[in-house]
Amino acid sequence: MDEALELTSRVEATHFWFRGFRHFVAPAIAEIAGPRRDLHVLDCGCGTGYNLATLLRPYGRAFGFDLTPAGLAYARAAGFPLARANMSAIPFQSARFDLVTSFDVMQYVDDDSAVMKEMARVLKPGGGLVVTASAMDMLRGGHAGTWPEVRRYSTTRMRSIVEGAGLQVRHLTYLFASLFPMMLAVRLAGRAGGAGGDDWEMNVPAAPINTALTWMLGAEAALSRRIPMPVGSSVLVVARKGRP
Repeated sequence: MDEALELTSRVEATHFWFRGFRHFVAPAIAEIAGPRRDLHVLDCGCGTGYNLATLLRPYGRAFGFDLTPAGLAYARAAGFPLARANMSAIPFQSARFDLVTSFDVMQYVDDDSAVMKEMARVLKPGGGLVVTASAMDMLRGGHAGTWPEVRRYSTTRMRSIVEGAGLQVRHLTYLFASLFPMMLAVRLAGRAGGAGGDDWEMNVPAAPINTALTWMLGAEAALSRRIPMPVGSSVLVVARKGRP
């Protein structure tokens, strides 16, 4: 786990996947924030804290928590208010935050319905939720072998747990549809004992390839804001908590 976090910390600024991820997520956060820059924001499972700095801090006061000491060490170095905690017992009072996020953590929790209810609990009425998670069981493997997944999501399952927590879904789509054929081919090759592997997922490719893939994901992100993607390796949900 510590080795994987160290590797993530070295590539998340430049790797096409992480750049693409920010292309998908940043507009959703901006839409929830609107003109406000005084939000109280919570990132659940903040990992290295990179998203706290790049995606969340511009909109107000950003808090984070994580279960791994190594992740907290990286995030603490950036000066964020942090706690060590489990997502099933979020250590903040109810209705505390304007925006709650969780990026690629839900696939690892045991009881995702309970975790979603905890995130809904700490949201203020009218507040927003932005969550991403691994999608589609056929893509199991690769980097997930380092952090074993409990499940992967369909949009149907994600909608069910979000609405079950009393939240209103505003946007729901798969992500990385443009990478889906390549990822599926690598997974199938790996299962067949071929040359497939997960090195490509966490190594920054040559600059022209990295740039081209970043542009491709940027174009997909723009399209997916208007037309939900039918497949992908991740799922994104944006939701709101209703007012009384």
